[in-house]
Amino acid sequence: MSWKIKNYLQELRAQEEGALVYPPGLRHPVAFVYPNVYHLGMSNLGMHILYQMINARGDSACERFFLPERRLIEEHVKSKTPLLSVETGKPLADFAVIFVMLSFEMDYDNLLTVLDLGNIKLRAAERNQREPLVIIGGPCATFNPEPLAAVADAFVIGEGEETVQRILDVIYNGSSKEERLAKLAALPGVYVPSLYEAEYDAQGQFAALKVKAGCSAPATIKRQWVRDIDKYPHTTAILSSGTEFEDMYIVEVARGCGRHCRFCMAGYCFRKPRPRQLEQIIADIERRPARTKKVGLMGAAVSDHPQMAELTDYLCQQGIPFSVASMRADMLTEQITEALAASGLRTMTVAPEAGSERLRAAINKGITEEHVSNAITLAAAKGMRHIKLYYMIGLPGETDADIEETIAMILRMRAQMDEFGSKGELVISVNGFVPKPWTPYQWAPLCNVRTLKRRFKMLNDGLKKSKHVKLITESLKETVVQSVLARGDRRLGELLLEAHTTGNNLKTVLKQHGLDAEAMAEQAWALEAPLPWQHLDMGVTMDYLRQELVKSEQGKFTPMCFASCKRCGVCREA
Repeated sequence: MSWKIKNYLQELRAQEEGALVYPPGLRHPVAFVYPNVYHLGMSNLGMHILYQMINARGDSACERFFLPERRLIEEHVKSKTPLLSVETGKPLADFAVIFVMLSFEMDYDNLLTVLDLGNIKLRAAERNQREPLVIIGGPCATFNPEPLAAVADAFVIGEGEETVQRILDVIYNGSSKEERLAKLAALPGVYVPSLYEAEYDAQGQFAALKVKAGCSAPATIKRQWVRDIDKYPHTTAILSSGTEFEDMYIVEVARGCGRHCRFCMAGYCFRKPRPRQLEQIIADIERRPARTKKVGLMGAAVSDHPQMAELTDYLCQQGIPFSVASMRADMLTEQITEALAASGLRTMTVAPEAGSERLRAAINKGITEEHVSNAITLAAAKGMRHIKLYYMIGLPGETDADIEETIAMILRMRAQMDEFGSKGELVISVNGFVPKPWTPYQWAPLCNVRTLKRRFKMLNDGLKKSKHVKLITESLKETVVQSVLARGDRRLGELLLEAHTTGNNLKTVLKQHGLDAEAMAEQAWALEAPLPWQHLDMGVTMDYLRQELVKSEQGKFTPMCFASCKRCGVCREA
């Protein structure tokens, strides 16, 4: 073993509190991979939740793996040291099962790198009876697993608390790989891609995904979601000073979102909204480790928690510093703002997403410029010097006039800050819109790249003379690749594997096969065309998504989820 790698792992363990290590042989070792660096992986609350649940079984020992930093990847290769777990230094290839948490499309190639470093064959079909099963979960696995169908033995579709336990029960049964895969396919929310085959029409377009002859796998795999989230862990398992949230105790206060923003995959794939009981949240906060510097309130729609005011009031009264993952401008009150300021927050973050009222109506954001202006007023009154605004460009139906309105809105927000005498920074973060499966925009094209470049330039030119305005933009190359991967099928997965094994980027490999990444991303999909992810059931019906697309074009508002609502289909069986 390389001494550099050994020392690195020792340093990681030394800065952690809460990691669990069991004597060898007493429990089944379970590998848990986050295919990005430790700093990001340990900031993922989903990993902490499943880590606690796997260890709590009593028969399993969960051990973590991350993508090494570049210098360490080179050291692994040079020294021929396999990828080792944080907990015990056990090689990845020595585990019977490898769970993967896949949150972002740009981590697909990272996963292939992790498997390579762990001496795991990339293709599931090439792994024999004695080699690990690779089981992928997380948001990307849930909305479209097809680009990694050749890599995964199985996918977890939906939330994993209950499904992961059932999977481990099957794996520990001791049957052959084929028998285990057949049993896994019979579990709710488990998709075994090797039991299905894709069909294409005469023009080479995706036509269907069907169960292979002789297989008993279900034709449709239903997303699993936890009805009672209070039954399961929802806090940081391991405190570390080496993460984005340094020594912060993260608490999931709610899951899911009922706001119906038409661009947001999480809003559709993780419905319905489920707030946790306030008493349980407070009890967990009171049990936090002593070294905790701050409490982080996490959730897709934290500000929608019905007792958010009571929770923040409790934290203030107890003198507990805290931060919030996100706050909607229309839910921000003087009491909550005061609590955030008292906790040390110096930057108010708001996501208008679009600069024009017309476009915000189209995406069903439900936030007006008045809401944003009010947030800035509240922030200034409570001593928050800096403001950060999130926008997207390239949204369906966007025109140059919308960009001009975005510039005008930003300048008005800066002028408002100046009126308060604020010399703080106004940070504008702008990303290109990426159409995602299981949203009303899954059929929409990526905006033409030339148009995106021009509109980014419009923003830059319109803001560059303004003092204390900082514009941050995302790489358009990544936007294109992300768009291609998000809606890819199995054939794209083969090209992804080719890109990885040859060392070329995906766009280059696509070009070598006569394909253009930008043209693929910019293609609009017919509303009745078969979709590579249509064998999955998110609960949300395709008819509902089509209706929402029409409402987007008309600028019509869809109210948020409410009790006894049956509109989208998710709650028809709840």
